[in-house]
Amino acid sequence: MVRKTKAEAAATREALLDAAEEVFFAKGVARTSLEQIARHAGLTRGAVYWHFKNKGDLFMALVQRVRMPFQSLMEEVSNADPTVSPLDAIRLACHAGLNRLEQPSHQRILSILLHRCEFFSDINPIEMQDEIAEECFDEMLLVFQLAQQQQLLRDDITPEIATRLMQSTLGGLFHDWLRNPDAFSLRERGGVLIDALMAMLHR
Repeated sequence: MVRKTKAEAAATREALLDAAEEVFFAKGVARTSLEQIARHAGLTRGAVYWHFKNKGDLFMALVQRVRMPFQSLMEEVSNADPTVSPLDAIRLACHAGLNRLEQPSHQRILSILLHRCEFFSDINPIEMQDEIAEECFDEMLLVFQLAQQQQLLRDDITPEIATRLMQSTLGGLFHDWLRNPDAFSLRERGGVLIDALMAMLHR
C-alpha cells in the first residue's frame, strides 16, 4: 500500500468530515453508520478508522471544525481595534459569531448538535452543549466583570446577570432560527437584538 502524503491524508479527513456533515444532517447522528459516511465520501470504512476512533470521535471533530470560542472572537475584535471598550467588544464579538453561523456549514453543524444528535454510545449531545455553554459563559463573564470595573455596566445589573441575559438571548435566537432558517436573517435580527440588549446594559 502506498503511503499517503500529509496533504492527501488531510484531504481525506476533510472529505470524511464533509460527508459526515451531510449525512448527519439528513439522517441524524444515531441513524448514520460509518459505512454510510465512507460511501458518501467515496471512500472505504477503513479510511474512516484511519482518521477517527469511532463515530463519537468523528462527531467531535465535526463540532470542533466550526467551534467559535468566545475568547477567539474577542481577540479578533481587540486586534482590529485595541481601544474598543469591553461592552462594545462583546457586542462586536457576538455580531462576528452571528455572521459565521449564517454560513451553510456552520448552520448545518449547529442544527445537528442541537436537533439531530441523540444520546448514542459514546456521544452525549447534552454534555457537549453544556461544555460549550459553560466555556462561553466563563469567558463572557470576565469581560462583563471588566466592564463593571470600568463603570460601564449599569449599577443594578451584575456581570453574572448580564452574561446570563446575553446567553439566553442568543440561545432563544438560535432555537427560533434553526426551526426555520428561511424565516429571517440571523445576522440582521440577531444584530438588532444584541445592540438593543447592550444598550440596556450600558450605564
